[in-house]
Amino acid sequence: MVEVLREVTDADLDAIEIGAAILGTGGGGNPYIGKLRCREELKKGRRIPVIPLDELPDDALVVSLGGIGAPVVGVEKIEEGEECLRALRAIEKELDVTVDALISVEIGGANSMEPMLTAAQAGLPVVDGDGMGRAFPEMQMCTWSIYGHREAPGAMADEKGSIVVIRDTPDDLWLERIARSVVVAMGAAAGLATQPMRGDFVKRAAIPNTITQALNLGRAVLEAHETNADPIQTIIAHEKGCLLMTAKIVDLERHLKGGFAIGHLSLEGFGAFAGDRGRIDLQNEFLIFRRNDVVEVCVPDLIVVLDSDTGLPITTEMLRYGQRIAVLGLPAHALMKTPAALNVVGPAAFGYDDIMYKPMGDA
Repeated sequence: MVEVLREVTDADLDAIEIGAAILGTGGGGNPYIGKLRCREELKKGRRIPVIPLDELPDDALVVSLGGIGAPVVGVEKIEEGEECLRALRAIEKELDVTVDALISVEIGGANSMEPMLTAAQAGLPVVDGDGMGRAFPEMQMCTWSIYGHREAPGAMADEKGSIVVIRDTPDDLWLERIARSVVVAMGAAAGLATQPMRGDFVKRAAIPNTITQALNLGRAVLEAHETNADPIQTIIAHEKGCLLMTAKIVDLERHLKGGFAIGHLSLEGFGAFAGDRGRIDLQNEFLIFRRNDVVEVCVPDLIVVLDSDTGLPITTEMLRYGQRIAVLGLPAHALMKTPAALNVVGPAAFGYDDIMYKPMGDA
């Protein structure tokens, strides 16, 4: 019988951190600091209740929230800790509503922790699901937007106490553009909450059970460490993925542009991939993987970079020249592979007009 997650406890946080960082495909920010903040809230006696997606009331008001900015900034700029809480309260004030539950815009990386942290602070439950099943760099790239929800108004809050409410935009792409300009002024990191959704919509549009997925994936990796099993093969088996390459990073280009971490890494294969050359393009997250100049995996499927020895994930801001890595490909959820979704999260949405998406496993 599959265990239904009802509450995130202190004992769960280490596993969720690992699972969320794997699903983050390099982006979404490092979940470590968010994990510590959640742990501190639990020490205060606060709780993080979880609502299974199928038990969410149809008329519940659910707010999607998370951090916005460039993950690399989080290494040097420590958030105050209540940015998303202030953004949530700003949305409630703007619309004169009371929110019933929270959900993550993306399960990947630090944004797995932000809704749980805010849930503990606000005394609200968090829904077991998210809007991406991974991490993506722009807010219109989530299922809420793809399948018909208008995210404006959106509220942003920074660590200095500034709050900006964006009331009306032509579409969610313009909400992203305006919010991206604001976050640059805020120091490339802020909390963001958007217009509440009804529970019946969330049940149709959310990627289901992704807190549970991150928890179980992280537990599998930790168990592999304890039993001296191969953590990389454990992840592949758990997520039905494949090993793309074992390699050393021989060149790394990464810079901030427009509130994003943009760049690529060049790889030199070792082991079974000796003599191969690889390249991964990134925009906060890993987007395109090429081996010997041939595209093997691209968005929306997940490209995951792991330490080749420990199998622990390496986020984009932690990449370094000389690191020995394993590159995995994991299949995206079906909701991210429909024609409507591929218009927003396929290769062309990132400027790769010459790359045709081919789902993992297709010949």
